[in-house]
Amino acid sequence: MGTLLMDLRYGLQMLARNRGFTLVAVLTLALGVGANTALFSVVDAVLLKKLQVKDPDQLVLFTTTSSQEFSPGGYTGSTRRDETTGLPVRTSFPYLTFTRIREQQTPFSDVFAYGSISLNLNADGQADVANGQAVSGNYFNALGVPASLGRTIQDADDGVAARPVVVLSHRYWQKRFGIDQSVVGKQVNLNNVAFTIIGVTPPGFEGTSGAGSAQDIFIPIALEPQIAGERSRMKGAGIWWLRLMGRLKPGATAEQARAALEGVFIQSVLDHRLERHAQVAAQVPVKPLETKDYPHLALISGSQGEINSLKFYERPLKLLFGVVILVLVISCANVANLLLARASSRRREIAVRLALGASRRRLIRQLLTESLLLAVISGAVGVLFALWIKDGLLAVSDWDGIGSTLNPRLDLRVLGFTFGLSLVTGIVFGLMPALRATRLDLTPALKDSRSSSATSRSFLSSSLVVAQVSISLLLLIGAGLLVRTLINLQRIDPGFNSRNLLLFKVSPNLIGYKDERLANLYQQMFDRLEAVPGVRSVTFSRVPLLAQASSDRSLFFPTSVADADGKVKQSGTVYLHQVRENFLETMEIPLLLGRSLSAKDDARSPRVAVVNQAFAQKHFANVNPIGQRFGFDSEKTSEVEIVGLTRDAKYTRQRDDTPATAYLPWKQELSSVGTMTFEVRTNGNPESIISGIRQAVREVDSNLPLNDFKTQVDQADETLAMERLFAKLLSLFGLLAQQLAAIGLYGVVAYSVSQRTHEIGIRMALGANRGNVLKMILKQGMLLILIGVALGLAGAYVLTKYLESLTTMLYGVRPRDPLTFGVTALL
Repeated sequence: MGTLLMDLRYGLQMLARNRGFTLVAVLTLALGVGANTALFSVVDAVLLKKLQVKDPDQLVLFTTTSSQEFSPGGYTGSTRRDETTGLPVRTSFPYLTFTRIREQQTPFSDVFAYGSISLNLNADGQADVANGQAVSGNYFNALGVPASLGRTIQDADDGVAARPVVVLSHRYWQKRFGIDQSVVGKQVNLNNVAFTIIGVTPPGFEGTSGAGSAQDIFIPIALEPQIAGERSRMKGAGIWWLRLMGRLKPGATAEQARAALEGVFIQSVLDHRLERHAQVAAQVPVKPLETKDYPHLALISGSQGEINSLKFYERPLKLLFGVVILVLVISCANVANLLLARASSRRREIAVRLALGASRRRLIRQLLTESLLLAVISGAVGVLFALWIKDGLLAVSDWDGIGSTLNPRLDLRVLGFTFGLSLVTGIVFGLMPALRATRLDLTPALKDSRSSSATSRSFLSSSLVVAQVSISLLLLIGAGLLVRTLINLQRIDPGFNSRNLLLFKVSPNLIGYKDERLANLYQQMFDRLEAVPGVRSVTFSRVPLLAQASSDRSLFFPTSVADADGKVKQSGTVYLHQVRENFLETMEIPLLLGRSLSAKDDARSPRVAVVNQAFAQKHFANVNPIGQRFGFDSEKTSEVEIVGLTRDAKYTRQRDDTPATAYLPWKQELSSVGTMTFEVRTNGNPESIISGIRQAVREVDSNLPLNDFKTQVDQADETLAMERLFAKLLSLFGLLAQQLAAIGLYGVVAYSVSQRTHEIGIRMALGANRGNVLKMILKQGMLLILIGVALGLAGAYVLTKYLESLTTMLYGVRPRDPLTFGVTALL
């Protein structure tokens, strides 16, 4: 211990004596460590962070796998394909399954349920839309989450006769009620139903939906029918909408629990199927479900909550993490070069210590101690950089919708990562110079004469610079590909005029509007909004354009072929837009044939649709589509008549091909019309009329909140959020790597010049001019660059093969694009 303290003291003295070297090395390393720390905090928040509950590793999340033939009927949840079997994996369950499982004696200490709901919350006369979770009475107790204020929901609250109660999340309490301590006992209205606030969750707990999905309020599941009314997911047999989680007993395994519940689960599914079928069509016999088509229970870790929606970010984040690691490698190479140069000035000191009996191992330990000190100091400074870079990572893009709910923090785990990373970098950049510095020819070193070690040091330094140039070129090529992708996507013609369009959402269905009452409300809103100064026209649609959302149905034609049972086969899928009759005119989507929709296309009129070019080309390639018919039901194949043909317009996002789309008049689709997105065409800046729009809607119904105001241009930009994020970050890190490589190159050439001063003097004495000497030095630097560029191009050619698998990242450019490679190499 005494020796270690002595090494530390001596190391600090040496770093303080060479302040210029220490400052440059610390800043260089701090940038690399800070970037890695900041990105790790984001990766931790998105992909690694566990729920802030009691013993999260004991939690398991229920999922199901089934054959392609099995259909759950009504379903709300996420579905993905199993990477091994290709079979559907679903996340939701019917309420019947939850009650059956909870009744069993199983390896679980508790099983609980929750499901997402949309709510109109009115408090103190002010209404807004809130994200909610309907939870079982044992939800908070099973998670081990106490209330920070008041109490949480209990089993006694989860009954149809119980008093309606609600628990607020800490974040929503802070945002909506300003941390008012008297909020417990306060009455609020949820979808026009009176609820009493009974508690507030602790800070950091946002529900069990995982990172990026923060909940505002929690209510008991039993009260869902009261606030949902006709739209209740519990109506009749109910639909598959609840997520199930369980807490394993000590010593129990997920496989034991799955085996114990498999039979109960299958029987509950069969019973639910019978009950739902009897509810929908009592006179039609139920077709038996073959054993091979039975769904099966699967249990996965629930420690992070639901992470299905975050899987999209996994590969891009890993790619970006690899990028910042490469930046750190370049930083380490630069510091290693600095240490090699510094070792040259310490040759005599090291030689004297060796001559006095110090072992080489002892000197290596001393030099490594200095390197580790340098790394730890750099790590501490890197934490400060990380605080700035972390905020920049979130500010530079919306992270495709989850940025507002992400809360990456430099907690103990992240700081532990920083400390470990600093120690590793200290060893990486310090070991090679330490080995080189202690391998001396004592006699020349004591005479302070130049030896062959200088030549080998020069070769090692040059090699490090070549590596830096290669890596920086690789990063810049990746950045170039992503920048070109972003430019290509921004230049795509969406098929409509996105300028001077203001969007906002409204959900009157949450407060009981439906059928004719809903139609009358919307008509009043149209009249008031069109009277607002600066408004040219007002329309709406169920799904906004370029919002990464869609609506589709099965498609049938009168000419569709029937199967062996005489049932008409589906002819594909059609994407839908339920819209106001002036939607095409307001969005400026050109009509090519026939007529547009009109106000006369209501519930009493024959059903009509306007289709796009993709629809006509796919289903009526050589026939005029006007007058043709189709249906959404195998028994109503001629229900809808095509009355118009319109130009293709992008639907979900810019990079997707335009799908076969039908525009349907909203008055003929009232059962599907609920939450709608208004599109308001203005004469000038769309954002200048927001206050006028709020006032106009308030005059119609003051209990009707408007949310999600944005321009259509901003909406389209949000669709490109991920592309913009990675283009910016990779360009930033690529340019940083290039500058670090340039600094490294300067250091090598400067050191070479200092070593060749005597040679240069002799050359100039023999007649060489300044230009000849400059040419000689530049030739040395350019040789290193050319070698680095050649290796970088070869490496990029191989590694960009990886980008071919990331089909969501590139658009309109090949991974091995010659133009990008050439321009980047020239740079």
